[in-house]
Amino acid sequence: MTLDVPNLKDFDARLRAEAAEEPTLEIPQDPPSKKTQIIAIYGKGGIGKSFTLANLSHMMAEMGKRVLLIGCDPKSDTTSLLFGGKACPTIIETSTRKKLAGEEVKVGDVCFKRGGVYAMELGGPEVGRGCGGRGIIHGFETLEKLGFHDWDFDYVLLDFLGDVVCGGFGLPIARDMAQKVIVVGSNDLQSLYVANNVCSAVEYFRKLGGNVGVAGLVINKDDGTGEAKAFAEAVGIPILASIPADDDLRRKSANYLIVGSHATQWGPLFEELAINVADAPPLRPRPLSQDGLLGLFSAETTGADFVLEPATDEDMRGKYAGQKVSLEVVYDNA
Repeated sequence: MTLDVPNLKDFDARLRAEAAEEPTLEIPQDPPSKKTQIIAIYGKGGIGKSFTLANLSHMMAEMGKRVLLIGCDPKSDTTSLLFGGKACPTIIETSTRKKLAGEEVKVGDVCFKRGGVYAMELGGPEVGRGCGGRGIIHGFETLEKLGFHDWDFDYVLLDFLGDVVCGGFGLPIARDMAQKVIVVGSNDLQSLYVANNVCSAVEYFRKLGGNVGVAGLVINKDDGTGEAKAFAEAVGIPILASIPADDDLRRKSANYLIVGSHATQWGPLFEELAINVADAPPLRPRPLSQDGLLGLFSAETTGADFVLEPATDEDMRGKYAGQKVSLEVVYDNA
């Protein structure tokens, strides 16, 4: 018996070429309908984007709005919370399966609904089998074929990772696909670092003629220490909501329970968030330098008072350090 072993060099070269490929997807700058707001939500992985979006979209639907929620995170956890932990088929896996069967993808294969919210997941490749950014692009190409720009929604909410920098994850900002961006962060350095990077990307493309702006910051797991609030003030964006670090919220989120409803004690909080998201204009942020970001935190927390000490050649050589015999000829001044 012989094993069909792939040429690893060719496989590696293909992956490198795929990752380096620039997005070619042409996205019309007109929204799918005149009243539709397309909003991209960014934040550090695990900061609570999916929790925020699932509950925000549910509240918007309770308020009588037509909402489409699209998960653009390869973890595909956006819709899991909305659907009580149930994972829905992703666009990427469904289109692959349908293609092998010689069939076309239909809306009902990838889009599902609950409480007036229509939701789908783009998905992503398995680890080591492709570029997540390219997967996002492929997903939107499929959406276009399904008629995305003819759909009738008040809001289209896109859930994007903010700490992944390859091309597909930047589509809403780089291609003016969204009208505005919302960042989700907390009172910790890493999440605000990601939020600041998103602001930097928005500002970069604004200088190139882009129109996307930052509508504001959602502070999740707010413990009241104030760093996220100070960040929002420093970059010039409003706080759309402060979701407290509350054990009831933690338990309900862990159990895939929706709290963005008038039937819960958290209804007023998410109703206020929905109103703020709808009304907030897209602003041009003032991203901070690394030192400016560190300055929001105490030196004891971040080590901001640390002084860099340059390494020497002797340090690098360790036990092999020693005086080299020089071939240089030195002449006396006599």
